[in-house]
Order: sequence, then C-alpha cells, then structure tokens
Amino acid sequence: MSTILFHEIVYGPVHSRRMGTSLGVNLLPYDGKLCSFDCIYCECGFNKDFRTKTKLPDRENVYAAMEDKLQSLRGQNVKLDVITFAGNGEPTMHPQFSGIIEDTVSLRDRYYPEAKISVLSNGINVGKVSVFDTLRKVDNPILKLDSAFDETAKLIDRPNSPNYSVARQVELYKKFRGNFILQTMFLRGEFEGKRLDNSTEKEVSAWLELVRALSPREVMIYTIDRETPAKQLEKVSLEELRKIADRVGELGIRTNVAG
Repeated sequence: MSTILFHEIVYGPVHSRRMGTSLGVNLLPYDGKLCSFDCIYCECGFNKDFRTKTKLPDRENVYAAMEDKLQSLRGQNVKLDVITFAGNGEPTMHPQFSGIIEDTVSLRDRYYPEAKISVLSNGINVGKVSVFDTLRKVDNPILKLDSAFDETAKLIDRPNSPNYSVARQVELYKKFRGNFILQTMFLRGEFEGKRLDNSTEKEVSAWLELVRALSPREVMIYTIDRETPAKQLEKVSLEELRKIADRVGELGIRTNVAG
C-alpha cells in the first residue's frame, strides 16, 4: 500500500519540484485522506484505504500552528519561496477555507512578505462563490486538468461527483480570466483492465485546444515522481514532457516542467 500522509497542520519546508522552498499546509485529517477526487497516481493513496473519523483542524489551530512555524523559520533566517496548501486531500473542502486563507495572507505579510501563497486544487469546488473568490486572493491558484476527454479524466482522477465533466471545469476556469496556473499530470499505463495514456497525439492536441481557450498565465506539466497506489502506471519521459511544453510555449504561455 502506497501512501505519504502529512501528520501535521504545517509541515516542512520541503523542496518542491515546481515551486522551490515550500512550507506545506494540511487542512485535512492528519491520519487519513479526504478528497473529492481519488486519483490513481495520488501519493496519499486511495481514499478507501485511509478513511478517518478525525476532525479537521479549526481555523484557530491552523493560525497558531502557522504563526509558530513562520516565527521559527524567520528567526532561523530560513528562505521561504511559497506557502502551499495541499496535504491529505482537497484543501478547498475545509468549511473554514476562506477564513484560513485570510489569516494566511495576514501572517505571510507579517513574517514572509516575499513568499507566495499557493493552493493546489482539483478545481471541483470552483463553482462555489466563496471558494472562487478566495482562490482569487492567493498568488497561485493551481488547478488540475489531466485530460480534455471525460473518459480519460474520470479514469485518471476518479471524481466523486457524477456530474463532473471537463467542459464544466473549463467553463469554471474561464472565470479566472487567465489569472491562474493550470496543472496537468501526464502518465500512461493500465488501471482496472483499462489502458490509459494522456500523452498521445489525440490527447495532447485536444488538451492544447483547451489550454488555448483558457490562456492561463502558466502551465505546470509533470509526471509521476513517487510510488503510486495504482501499480501499473508509467512515467512519461522528460523529453516527451518538454516537447509538450514547447507546444504550449508556441501559444505564448509559460510552462514549468517536472520530469
């Protein structure tokens, strides 16, 4: 069983392949996973394997943990590039997400004004006004789109909403008017008897059309880096990722590639 669970509210800092020195924030249970997706490549494992009855950390506890950590790091003169909300699932599921982001902006401005605030999100809650408005307040709203095709996206990401569709996500992302970062995992392999590969020409061409329509300020292109809960998955080579990135670059959009 593969899993990397985060057992603290605030953890790190760690070196991120895509963002530099990152202080992580986990708004989900410390002993399990809570997510509206159940991605076959998730480093936290499958949802069913890590169910929890633990309460979510409340706003006050998050504030205290974050302030304590930022004070400590500043006292040690530790460089910090970004404060990243990720953790054991989907951070926007926390009912106090908006207030916690407000607190984070205040603490960041006090202790690390040069650091950015990032939220890694599967985007499924962007349709909620409070979540959308809050994501617009952070420096880096990083939103997932792993395929232009429903069948592929559902096979890879396994959203728990029966109403999930790529078209709906694209319309929600358009509300950002390009002021967001699009994140796509490229991989291939087999899962539950079905072959998958979102790096084929058909997949990439259709995905590029959505990138063109969304015109995000940056696209993060990456592949598997750690053990995955689905065992028959394969990395896409760095060379292939760079070729995809070159095609994004032809659209005038900056790319960040992590092989």
